[in-house]
Formats: sequence, structure tokens, C-alpha cells
Amino acid sequence: MKQNLIFIMLVLLVLGCKEEPSKEIALDVISIDTIFDDYYKFKDRINPIEATKGGNYEYNDYIANYISDDYQKDLKEKYTYFLNLLNDLDTAQLSEADLLSMKVMQWDCEIKLEGLTNEIVTMASPIYNLPSFELMPMFQIQSLHLYVAQLAAGGSVQPFTTVEDYGNWLKRVDDYLDFLDTSILMMREGMSKGVVLPTVLTKKMIPQLDEFISNSINEHLFYQPIISMSKGISEEDRNQISEDYSNMITTKLKPKYIELKEFLVNEYLPVCRETSGIGALPNGPETYNYAIRLHTTTNMTADEIHELGKSEVARILVEMEGVKNEIGFDGDLKAFFDFIRNSPEQMPFTDPQQVIDNFNSIKERINKNLSQVFDLKPKADFIVKRTEAFREASASAEYTPGTKDASRAGIFYIPIPDVEKYNKFSAEALFLHEAIPGHHYQLSLQQENTELPEFLHPESLGVFVEGWALYAESLGKELGIYEDPIQYFGMLSMEMHRAIRLVVDTGIHSKGWTREQAIQYSLDNEAESEESVIAEIERYMATPGQALSYKLGQLKIRELRTKSETKLGDDFSVTEFHNQVLNSGSLPLVLLEEKIDNWITSQLE
Repeated sequence: MKQNLIFIMLVLLVLGCKEEPSKEIALDVISIDTIFDDYYKFKDRINPIEATKGGNYEYNDYIANYISDDYQKDLKEKYTYFLNLLNDLDTAQLSEADLLSMKVMQWDCEIKLEGLTNEIVTMASPIYNLPSFELMPMFQIQSLHLYVAQLAAGGSVQPFTTVEDYGNWLKRVDDYLDFLDTSILMMREGMSKGVVLPTVLTKKMIPQLDEFISNSINEHLFYQPIISMSKGISEEDRNQISEDYSNMITTKLKPKYIELKEFLVNEYLPVCRETSGIGALPNGPETYNYAIRLHTTTNMTADEIHELGKSEVARILVEMEGVKNEIGFDGDLKAFFDFIRNSPEQMPFTDPQQVIDNFNSIKERINKNLSQVFDLKPKADFIVKRTEAFREASASAEYTPGTKDASRAGIFYIPIPDVEKYNKFSAEALFLHEAIPGHHYQLSLQQENTELPEFLHPESLGVFVEGWALYAESLGKELGIYEDPIQYFGMLSMEMHRAIRLVVDTGIHSKGWTREQAIQYSLDNEAESEESVIAEIERYMATPGQALSYKLGQLKIRELRTKSETKLGDDFSVTEFHNQVLNSGSLPLVLLEEKIDNWITSQLE
């Protein structure tokens, strides 16, 4: 047992004659390990879908109603409780690793408590632990109604193997329906306070409900686990489960979706706003400043980030110009963007499986050179999978981790809404970002690291996770790819995409930019299709501040690598640098910098 203990003592002094000694009663002794373990259990309880994703199936029958008053009250109490425990710790007694983990936990408690006092934001949404808006709980992207549908279809993180699994999901659906009831109530409250969605986002969300209303039972997404039911389940149980699921869809789910759609169309849409950013809402500017601190783990202002974004856009444009000239394209950069967007050579696919096969071939090429750059490798594997049809039109490529015991592989989702228009010019960079050595590597290593407290296994600080993934895109030449200058241009385009985010996210939410201004700025400076750009801008409108994390995290990791290379010279090891970045879980940037600085110092001693 570790010696680093927190002692919570009650000393009872009994005054009187000398014959009566003072009495000392030890009420409790709590180790730092116990605090970490209790925090992990708390985090799983408040976000049970994340628990399921991480392989903890204790809460498979539960979805937290995270916008309810009771839920938020519980969060405030518990975050305060844990913060008080940490504040009473004798940190001098902690190991270096435990001290770092404690600081991560402390930061998490403090930033979450701040969010819970905000008039607009609530916390612990099941969607990647992103913050939610209690008066605007549903969006066209990264919204619980989409996430639940993803789980309902089977083949994702929700298990559908045993009779118990099928029963658990029915209970989860009941909780989800309660959430929808609460959502309607909260959105009505938002209507009374002028806190409503932009019109364009509501219009995108309404058609998403149609599939759950109009489809027949056999074609219904929530019925798919019945169609793929294991043959190991008895015929009697199969028949009962099928009946239960049919009744759930017919008597509960469809009526609720009809109610929700009628509310959105008849009540909500007519009062939605024409402004694009959260800054236009009551308490909006303050909320955006909070979102910046939460998502970037920095104290940078919106103005500072906006200017940094513009300078990064200018720098990358120069490098893009160089690649264009290397290729020998006769025309300006905007014409080259159009060429890339529309080139038949970059859209060779006729079948979605060809897209999947292309990504798997990149995996084979990268694996040959991984050991030169990384010696930490996860046990878990991953698969490349097409994004489900119901969310494909508005989805971006994404990665969903497997279980920490590697029994379920991670999933690299690729939206292919129109295969003949799927452009592969950035395929290699996208693979590096989402799979190896990006999200799959980082998140799998984090989950599998038995030296970390378990509460850090599922933690996903966007600025670290996305910053690492964007940094990973820059490693292509070290990993033996980007031999085609078009693919290298694709990497620059993806970096440009993230630099543009610094400009347009702050523009929308802090400077009053319209949706159309943001779209045009993006089209002027990157090679993405107009359709893709529109989906991205609308994503930023729905999730203020989240898009800032990628570039700011990448810049910090790159800065720390450059510092390490400069100070260590010939003693610099890229594999060890990557070990240092990856072996402590997701860190706020200030703590990552502190760790790397300490490592540099230790190497120089």
C-alpha cells in the first residue's frame, strides 16, 4: 500500500482533571488510490454510455438525464466533494505520477464546477464528455438523439448478445424517452428566455426524425438488433424479445418522435434565431469565454485565437503554393483548390468498399515504418467502417475506441454519402488522424495503461486528443507516406481546415460573423467541397469552442517537440518524446508542458 495517505482526523479534547486523558478518534483514512477509484466510479455513474464504451457494463440499462435539475445538483455536490478532498492532500507525499494525475483531476473538477454555475451550459453530455446546453439540448450533430440511434442499430458499443442485453437496452430507451420529455420542457423554457437554436440548425435536425417515424418495424433502426439476434438465444426468448421491441417502437418510440417533430415544426422553428453564434444569446459572450477555457485548457482570449488563426492560415497558404508549383499546376491557388475538389483522378471509387479498402492499404504501408517513430503500441486493433446511413449526410469521419481489454476493436467511421463524389486527396492524412498514430493509438494506449488511474482511461480532453491527432498528421513522411505530392497537399489542407477553425469559430461566436461569412472564408482558403464546408460551419455553430482544440493542441505538441530537439540535440529520441506525450493520458496543455519540461531537465542531468 502506498505511503501517500490523506488523514482525515477528528480530535476530541476532553478537558478536566489530569487523570482523564485526551481522546483521539480516527474517523477515516483515505489513500490517493481510493480517491482516484471513487472518482472513476463517479464518472462512470454520471455518464453511463461512456462507461459502456469503456467496457464497464454495470450501467448498460441506464441513460443519464443530464439536463435535469436533479442531475446537475448531484454533479455540483460531487465535484465540490472531490475538490475538497484534493485541496486537503499533502502533495509532498505523492509520487510524481500520482501528483500529475491529481492535477488532472483537480482541473477537471474546477472547470466542470464552473460550467455548472453557467446559465446556459450544463456538463457531462454522453457525447464524448462534451458540454451540453440545457436550454438547447438537441442539435443536428453530436446530439443524444443521434448517439442513441447509433447504439440502437447494434454493431456499436451497446452489446446485443444475451437476453439480459436486450432487456438492458429497453430500459435505456425508457430513460432516453424521459430525456426527450425533459428536452421539450427545457426548449420551451429557452423559448421564453430567448435562448434558442439558429433556424438553419433546427431545419437540419427535423428531417433526422423522419426515419424513426415512417419506417416499418422490420426496417426500423431500433429493430435491427432483432434481425441480427444471436442463434444462441432460445426460440421462446427470441419471440418474446421481438414482441417487446415491436411494442416499444410502435407504442413508445414512434409517438414520442411524432410529438417531438410536431413541437419542433409548430412551436420551436417559428421562434428560432437568425444569428449564428452563441455570442448573440443572453450570457452568450461569457459562455463562449468559458467554452474556450474548457476546450483549450488555456486562458487565451477569442481575439488572440482569431489573430493566431489568421497567421496560421497565411503560413499554410505559402506552403500550399509551394506544393502547387511542385505539381506544375498552371493557375492560382484558388483555381488549384477547384481542381482538387473536382479532379476525376481523386474520385476514382464506384463502390463504398473501395473507399474502405483504400484506407486499409494505408494501414499496411504505415505498419512497415511505425517502429522508427513509436515503441509504444496498443494491443487493441481497429476496423474501418462506413458511417450509418441515418447520420451519414451530416457526419464527419470519426474514431470510436474499443474496450480497454481490447476485446472489442475500435471503429474508424467513414461517411460515404455519395461514393462517386468521394475525394481521396486527403486520405493518408485522415488515416493518420483518426487511426494510426492518431486517435486509435492515443486513446487505446490511454485505456490500456495500467499505471494510470482508471478515471483517466476514458478521459478525452479534446485539446490533447485532437491536438495529438492533428500532430500525428504531420508524421506522414517519417512514416513513409506522403510520397504523392497531392496527398501531402491533402495534409496541408487538413491542417488549413483546423487553422481556419480558429478564425471562423471565434468569428461566429465572438465577432458576429454570419454563417455565410464563415462559409465563404473557408471556401476561399481550403480545398473542401462547398457541401462539406457548410456541414462543418454548422457544426461549429452547434458546438462553440470545440473546434479550437485541434490546432491549439497541435501547436503546443509541436512547440514542445521543437523545444526538446533544441535542448537535447543528439540525445533527442523521437520515440521517447512520443512516449512522454502518450503515457500519462489526456493532459491539459499546461500540465503537458510541465511534464515535458521536467523530462528535458532529467535528460540533461
